[in-house]
Amino acid sequence: MSVLRTKPIKDVLAQGDADGGDGRPGLKRRLGALDLTGFGIGIVIGTGIFTLTGIEARDNAGPGVVISFAIAGVVALLAAFCYAELASSVPTAGSAYTYAYATMGEIVAWIIGWDLLLEFALGAAVVARGWSGYLAELLNLPATWFGEEGSVVNVGAVAVVLILGVVGIVGIRESARVTNLLVMVKVAICVFVVVAGLFFVKAANLTPFIPPTEPAADGDGGIKQPVTQAIFGLEPSVFGFVGVLSAAAVVFFAYTGFEAVANLGEETRKPRRDLPLGLLGTLLISTVLYIGVSLVVVGMVPYTEIDRGAPIASAFESVGAGWAATLVSIAAVAGLTSVILVDLVAMGRIGFAISRDGLIPPSIAEVHPRWGTPYRISAIMTVGVALLAGLLPLSALADLVSIGALCAFVLVSVAVPILRRTRPDLERPFRVPFSPVLPIVSALACLYLMLNLSVETWLRFLAWMLLGALIYFGYGYRKNRLARREASTAPHPRSPTP
Repeated sequence: MSVLRTKPIKDVLAQGDADGGDGRPGLKRRLGALDLTGFGIGIVIGTGIFTLTGIEARDNAGPGVVISFAIAGVVALLAAFCYAELASSVPTAGSAYTYAYATMGEIVAWIIGWDLLLEFALGAAVVARGWSGYLAELLNLPATWFGEEGSVVNVGAVAVVLILGVVGIVGIRESARVTNLLVMVKVAICVFVVVAGLFFVKAANLTPFIPPTEPAADGDGGIKQPVTQAIFGLEPSVFGFVGVLSAAAVVFFAYTGFEAVANLGEETRKPRRDLPLGLLGTLLISTVLYIGVSLVVVGMVPYTEIDRGAPIASAFESVGAGWAATLVSIAAVAGLTSVILVDLVAMGRIGFAISRDGLIPPSIAEVHPRWGTPYRISAIMTVGVALLAGLLPLSALADLVSIGALCAFVLVSVAVPILRRTRPDLERPFRVPFSPVLPIVSALACLYLMLNLSVETWLRFLAWMLLGALIYFGYGYRKNRLARREASTAPHPRSPTP
């Protein structure tokens, strides 16, 4: 048995049937292009726009954070083209995990599936803690139970994860309705921020647009510096174009969620048409909003004075528009709520796909006969995220979400030309233009952003991958469906002649 065995495309497509391809109930097809775009914007427009803008403007890029969002958006759009081709050709739960299984082999698929579970779990937990903080500020709730500092158990974070986990388990259609409502609220507020904020923009705040390079503060060297600086022995620095690139690698966290759309392939009524529309629509709308809002924020307040925790709300307060700050806080609560919900839904689908293939116990991949959702794996994931969100301050681990997503995007980009070579006959309703050039550029761009993350982030990522390898070789390698199929068809050794 080889760790590079691949899953036949016909098996992948069969699992999208009503009976899941094996006689058990499959996922219900209830979503359209508008629902997919709502899910995508629901997860993308969140932490990046409400928090990361202030942190990266002050610490790394200054007003150049606008360029950072643009760079990250372009790289994400390149990856989205690759996702769109694979999602329309092989519409399935599991997205990058399943694409890798069909093209590059089982071990690569396991690595990316394990990686995606880390990405979505940490993403949901980090955002849940941010949601709790915004709610506490808005309603003046006690920091002991809702704050980031000084709380033993963050009750707000635990509560929102459990409530949204139930929403996601009860049904994908109900999740879509909640998400679409929240998306309308926060998109409206984002447009308001851009339009209203333009009246308070001062040209002096945008000069210099890219501040000159400065040595990094003490303590930001060593394992905290970007890998590129460590490899080439460069002095740790911030600002300048190096700072813009470092900020781009971090704010890429804001775009990572769009791949959640690809996980809904088996629940989309017309996946070959609607998945590309949902993926590309999400990225285009989100990138325009990110660039507009970040430009307004750095134009309203000198970058050295931007609030790290609530940059948009504090920017309006600084110009005397406190009423606008309240609206922004409401939008932040709505925005972060939808991010958590879509993270939980996507994580359940990835776990469902891995479990269905037998790399983890198949019994937890059961689909509820009435709700049409993988309720067991979703419940397990929800409880795990609630524990993480309630007990651990995860802000230091947020970069792991970026490196996990970028790793997935590298493999998805590489999978496009591989699948074109191995399965030229496969129907491709959407095709990446200029292949294989564009997929190669996408892979290299994602890899370069990965190298602009800190050495510390890489070490944590490698530790998670090592744990995944132990689970794979200890269980999945011999227990999965392909391994059992190979064992059942292998010729038995001839009995010795007496």
